[in-house]
Amino acid sequence: MSEIGYITAFLGGLLSFLSPCVLPLIPSYVSFITGMSFEDFQKGDKKRVRKLTLINSFAFVLGFSTVFILLGVFSSVVGKFMAVYYDQIRIIGGSLIILMGLYVMGILKLDFLSYEKRMHLHSKPKGHFGSYIVGLTFGAGWTPCIGPILGSILLIASTSGSAVQGFWLLLAYSLGLAVPFMITSLTINTFLSHFSAIQKYMRLIMILSGLLLIAFGVIMLTDNLPLLLSIAPDLGVEELITN
Repeated sequence: MSEIGYITAFLGGLLSFLSPCVLPLIPSYVSFITGMSFEDFQKGDKKRVRKLTLINSFAFVLGFSTVFILLGVFSSVVGKFMAVYYDQIRIIGGSLIILMGLYVMGILKLDFLSYEKRMHLHSKPKGHFGSYIVGLTFGAGWTPCIGPILGSILLIASTSGSAVQGFWLLLAYSLGLAVPFMITSLTINTFLSHFSAIQKYMRLIMILSGLLLIAFGVIMLTDNLPLLLSIAPDLGVEELITN
């Protein structure tokens, strides 16, 4: 069976990380959750810095992953009860995803997607649990860049009709965000020195993100979603779609 569903969800997470709404903020997030300045990263005790960074970054990742996975499970459960309207959801959802892809690429202007709503913490709660809370607020924040990609994967999860399927899809998406975040946080000095070079490719990243969304939309519109979700037929996905 194809694992394209997990791969594309992971790729969606990776592109979300590389988006201009997330990538430039990574140094600030790492500094905030660790309680260390950029000078501490450069001149502090390397062993202590690495330990603090690893533990707090993991707690932060666990926080936003909790939010995304719960959203995936909830979307799948709701979709299961709306299975009778599968064709309507598929057509509307596919069309919306294509529109969001065109928006991300900058071809289409959608003001309602440009509205940004984030939860802000002015001071970080103490300890590793505090980093987890910061991760929760990051996951609950809705930004113009991460929203279309995450929303598209949630739409796909909703048509799966399986809470387990929604769990795994959003876990893959969370890993796509988590892996580069962990690597970046542990190599923050290298990241800071090369960030200006990375920024040159932001436009290309957004085009790739838009194309990924459009591909999702076309798959849904052409009713090829069973192929995308054919990772585990024993979960009852195929029966749900064909009935």
